[in-house]
Amino acid sequence: MSNTNTQSLSFNSLEQGKDKNLRTQKSTIFHFLEQNTATASMVSVATGIPQKSICRYKRDLETNGLLFEIEKKLCEKTGFRAWYLTTNTGLFPQSNQLKMF
Repeated sequence: MSNTNTQSLSFNSLEQGKDKNLRTQKSTIFHFLEQNTATASMVSVATGIPQKSICRYKRDLETNGLLFEIEKKLCEKTGFRAWYLTTNTGLFPQSNQLKMF
């Protein structure tokens, strides 16, 4: 009789699954904000992704020029002033860079 363990579980395989989940959440947020302008709280309610995760992905998307804050007004979910976000390039603010030269 063999005592060989047929199930192999390594730290690397856990990390790979975790990374895939993070990319999926980031993609979900990106696509939601292409179709909707919403606050992080509103995105959380609509997608089921925790708000803390949304804030982290927001920073990543902003850094890469893929997400912009459109306007600050009362959030429909919390009642507090918050930034409405979008990844829809048609709604991005116009840059003043070209007017400088």
